[in-house]
Amino acid sequence: MNSLSGRFLILTTVFVMLAEILIFVPSIARFREDFLLNRLERAQIASLALLADDMLAEDLEAELLSNAGVFNVVLRRDEVRQLMLSSPIPSAVAETFDLRDAGPWVLIRDAMRRFITAENEVIRVIGEPVKGAGLLIEVTMDSGPLRMAMTDYGLRILGLSFVISIITAFFLFLAVRVVLVRPIKGVVGYMQRYASAPEDARGIITPSSRVTELREAEEALQMLQTDLTQALKQRERLAQLGSAVAKVSHDLRNILTSAQLFTDRIEASDDPLVRRMAPKLVGSITRAVSLCEGTLAFGRAEEPAPTLNLVRLRDIAADVVGSEQLAVGENAIEITNDVPEDMVVRADPEQMFRVVLNLVRNARQALVASGKSGQIAISGHETDTDWIIEVRDTGPGLPPKAKENLFTPFQGGVRKGGSGLGLAISQELVRGHGGNLVLKSTGTDGTAFEIRLPRGDGTF
Repeated sequence: MNSLSGRFLILTTVFVMLAEILIFVPSIARFREDFLLNRLERAQIASLALLADDMLAEDLEAELLSNAGVFNVVLRRDEVRQLMLSSPIPSAVAETFDLRDAGPWVLIRDAMRRFITAENEVIRVIGEPVKGAGLLIEVTMDSGPLRMAMTDYGLRILGLSFVISIITAFFLFLAVRVVLVRPIKGVVGYMQRYASAPEDARGIITPSSRVTELREAEEALQMLQTDLTQALKQRERLAQLGSAVAKVSHDLRNILTSAQLFTDRIEASDDPLVRRMAPKLVGSITRAVSLCEGTLAFGRAEEPAPTLNLVRLRDIAADVVGSEQLAVGENAIEITNDVPEDMVVRADPEQMFRVVLNLVRNARQALVASGKSGQIAISGHETDTDWIIEVRDTGPGLPPKAKENLFTPFQGGVRKGGSGLGLAISQELVRGHGGNLVLKSTGTDGTAFEIRLPRGDGTF
C-alpha cells in the first residue's frame, strides 16, 4: 500500500468509517427512543384490553404484560391516574425517563449511558398515549432487553457502514487511478525516458492533460526538459571545444605564419614568382577563416529541439539536389533524387534538409577533389520500425584516418583544411529525432551514409 492509489483507498475507508460513526451516535439514540415508544404503545394496547373488560384473568393479564415487555402500566385519563396492569417488580426503579419533552442532546446522552451500562436495571418510562387515548402513559421495564437490542442494531449499522465504505473506497480508487494516477505515471514515464536519452526530442513531454494542475505540471516539465536539452548541448559542445582549443590554436598559428611569410615576400620583392605565391596566400587565409568560423559556430550551441511533423522526404531531397546542382558547375557530377513519391517521414524538415545537404555536399566535394566524374544518389525506403534514408556516391572512398574519427569534432574532417564539424552536427541533429547516422560502406567504388529514423511517435 505504498502507492498513491493504495493509500487513497485506505484513507477513503477510514474517513467513510468516521463519517458513519458520527451518524451512528444519533442513529442509536433514535433507535432507543423508538424502542421505548414501541414499549409504551404495546403497553397502551394491553391496557385498552382491560378497559374493554374490567376483569381479566391473572394469566391473561400476565401474558399481556409479557407481550408488552413491561412490569406494569399506568394510564392517565380524565385527570385520573389508573394502574391498568401490574406484576411484581424485581427491584426498585433505578431511573425515570420522560420522552414527552426530551431534546436531541438528552436522547443522545441517555442512549450513550445506556449503551455503556452493562448491568440490568428497572427503569420507568413516561410518554404520551397514541391517538390521544389519554394524557400520559407510564410503564416500568427491564433495561437489559433495550441494551441488547441497541447492541444488535449498532453492530448491524457498523457492519453495513463498513461494507458501504469499502464499496465507496473501491469506486473512488478506480476514479483516482483514471483521473490522477494514470496521468501522473505518464508524466513519470516521460521523465524516465528523457533521463535515459536527453538528446532525443521525442522524450520531451507534450502537455495533454485536461486537469488544470497536471497540465501546469506538464507544461513546467516541458519547459524544464527543453532548457535542459539546450544546456546539455551547450555543455557538450563547450567541452569538445575546450579539448580542441590547443589543436585549433596550433593549426591556426601555422596557417597564419605561412600567410605572413608569403605576404612579407610579396612586399619585399618584385620577383615574378609573386604571381604563383599569391594563390597560396589566398588559400592559406581562406582555410584559416573557414576553420575559425566553423569553430565559433559549433561553440554557440544554438540548435533548437526539432519540431516533428509528417513531411514528404522527396520534397526535401529535391531541395537538396536543386541547391547542390548550382555548385556542380562544369564538373561531370550527376545528383539524382531516387526517393519514392509517397514516402513520408516524421522529422523537422529544416534540420533534415541540413543533414542530407551536408552528406551530399561532402560527396560532391570528394568527387571534385578526385578530378573524376561521378554520381550522387539520394534514396529512401521504410521497414516496419524505421524510415531509412541513404546518400550514396561513386567517389574514391574515405581514407582510414577519416573513418576512425568520422563523427568526432575537429578530428573527423575528410577533405584537407576541413574542421570535421559537419558530420558531428549532422549526427547530433539525427539523434535529436531519436534516430542515428552511420557510415554504411566506403571503398574504391564509393561511399554510402545511412540515416535511420524510428517510426514510433514517442508516446506512451
